[in-house]
Amino acid sequence: MPEHPIATQATVGTTYRDSEPWWPEPARPASGSPDVILVVLDDVGFGSLGCFGSEIDTPTMDGLAGSGLTYTNFHVTPLCSPTRASLLTGRNHHSVGMSMLSNADSGYPGKRGAVSPRAAMVQELLRDRGYNTAAFGKWHLTPMDQTSSAGPYDQWPLGRGFDQHYGFLEGLTDHFFPELVQDNHRIDPPAAPEDGYHLTDDLVDHLIDYISDHKSVAPDKPYFAYLALGAAHCPHQSHVEYLDRVRGRYDEGWDIVRERRLQRQIDLGIVPAGTELAPRNDGVQPWDELTTDEQQVMARLQEAFAAMLEHTDDQLSRLISHLERLDAREDTLILLMSDNGASQEGGPHGTTNTIAYENGDAVRVEDALAQIDDIGTWRCHSNYPWGWAQVGNTPLKRYKQNVHAGGVRAPLIVSWPARLGEVAGQHRGQFHDVIDIAPTILDITGVETPEEYRGTPQLPVHGVSMAYSFRDEAAPTKRPTQYFEMYGHRAIVHEGWKAVAYHERHTPYSDDRWELYDLTSDFSECNDLAAERPDALHELVGRWWSEAERYGVFPLDDRNFAERAAKYHSAASPRRRRHFILHRGVGRIPAGVTPLIYDRSYRIDATVDITGDDEGVLVSQGDVNGGYALWLADHELHYEYNHQGARRHVSGPAPLSHGQHRLTMNFTRTGPLQGVAEIRVDDVPVGSVELPSTARYMVAWQGLEIGRDALSPVSEKYPREFAFTGELETVEFMLADDEGEEPVYYEPID
Repeated sequence: MPEHPIATQATVGTTYRDSEPWWPEPARPASGSPDVILVVLDDVGFGSLGCFGSEIDTPTMDGLAGSGLTYTNFHVTPLCSPTRASLLTGRNHHSVGMSMLSNADSGYPGKRGAVSPRAAMVQELLRDRGYNTAAFGKWHLTPMDQTSSAGPYDQWPLGRGFDQHYGFLEGLTDHFFPELVQDNHRIDPPAAPEDGYHLTDDLVDHLIDYISDHKSVAPDKPYFAYLALGAAHCPHQSHVEYLDRVRGRYDEGWDIVRERRLQRQIDLGIVPAGTELAPRNDGVQPWDELTTDEQQVMARLQEAFAAMLEHTDDQLSRLISHLERLDAREDTLILLMSDNGASQEGGPHGTTNTIAYENGDAVRVEDALAQIDDIGTWRCHSNYPWGWAQVGNTPLKRYKQNVHAGGVRAPLIVSWPARLGEVAGQHRGQFHDVIDIAPTILDITGVETPEEYRGTPQLPVHGVSMAYSFRDEAAPTKRPTQYFEMYGHRAIVHEGWKAVAYHERHTPYSDDRWELYDLTSDFSECNDLAAERPDALHELVGRWWSEAERYGVFPLDDRNFAERAAKYHSAASPRRRRHFILHRGVGRIPAGVTPLIYDRSYRIDATVDITGDDEGVLVSQGDVNGGYALWLADHELHYEYNHQGARRHVSGPAPLSHGQHRLTMNFTRTGPLQGVAEIRVDDVPVGSVELPSTARYMVAWQGLEIGRDALSPVSEKYPREFAFTGELETVEFMLADDEGEEPVYYEPID
């Protein structure tokens, strides 16, 4: 009898009567393996949760701490993509190719903007062992120029071990108008803000439905759910009732609030008695020295953050209640953490336009004051100022992007009632790093990391399991050493000591001054011992260089991500082209794949077939923050360029007959970041407008659409979406080769 094409241990006869059936044994997790939910907050600093000393009302997260363990000496990288790469692989971020963000490939092994296949992710290993896996929310581990419908898809969530994904691929998104992805395709949000939609609600709804499906169909099969919330990354947005709840809470200012948080942290045992409050970071003014207008704007910006975090806590409450209804809470392991410290990306005065920061521009206080009632709503993309960011990191110094404690010490809560009931509510002070989370999950579930995964040799796992600390409060840490690096900032922790160097962008690294702290007695890194202990400092600095060589840190690179994303791309990147033809039916194109129109002349041609009094958007890119749109309305052709809220509009007659026409916007660069936009109908000029300022690196976070403007609207001059009613054949971009001089850099700290 010929060999059967499918491997089997069945005995196959002529009929079933003389045959013996056999069924393959499915992959099964180790006995007692729990359901696992990994919750990642975004840009939530060490001192921002109620159980970490904050006045922000987070009873659900506090309840998780009460039913589990609170880790007070947990560290991450100071930026989102690197933390997520380390979190899911158990390796250091440079080693797996994610030195910075996934928005750029800088051309070096540690700076690819993608996670190496040599580092299998925790969800890949769990799925192979019989777990179901699902991701909800932010990914930000796919190279941004690979996030269009053309892929490739190997670095999307489904390409890296998740059975399902519902969320977004970028580093941030509008929470009322998110650029949603479901599995491997883009979708529109299911509702509008006026109908009560918010991204956090939506993500938790999908996770709740996933758990219901899972428990109904396969109640004995465990799952791994990754809930990577957009909250509380800017833009800070929430429902009006949450904004009303916190109104006036921060009128006292950041100095008083930070002092109160430190006292609560001491009372709760989060920090040791006697911990000092780090001095104000460079550029943070005393609250009392601000003008009344500045205080009003800056208090409102912090209210938006607090409202968003309280709204997030309420959504997590719905999740916990659902687990309890299903009688599934006891044996669900929940890990809740933040990806880095509080953000400095609002600048010294905060901002009501987050894209301005990326382009190196500030928003004037008077402009922010004019928008004050929009802060926290869909009409505004805000971020708080440095003073409130330092409050978020109480009692620490510096912020996200930096490797002082304010950037890398983060909250971590581990809740597992079935296993941690006897130690519920306790704190753990062992030093640990984000690379230790994946090994902890794999240890608990009995999954070993293979030396080879799907034919690819694997990097060693750099992390260690934290499970030893669950029961033993006094156990010495199994992670005595960890290096840090971001944008040239460098640090190392070794056996309770920390050496750290802050790097001024575009200055020689040899000019950086290394500081030395004894973390066993100086929680907030206030007492620099470099002068007193030069021997200890020398040893630690040498150890940093050794660790950096070992884990692929070099070359050091202090260029900001927006410049790298705008200028540096692999040979396969679609952004290297200067000619784009977008055809009818193309889906939303994410910002990381859009034409690089910055500081150069370019032309947009829309070819249409007119069948009547057609109108609508021909092409749009961006949102309320910034962008551009070309559209037809009232027999006129319109163009608007929204530069960080400063709008320039032009219109001209377009009495179009039936048939095919070409509608054009031609931008001529007249100087650095400026030029003239001319609109044409069938190559005949019908209007022009001077653009005195244009985007340096990014016009917007939101992507490009042809035939409509369906999400956060670029212009206020047409109704939302405003789909084109005629036949839009193509939209063509032609880019000239006249890019401007080297960009001016924004220095966030003087």
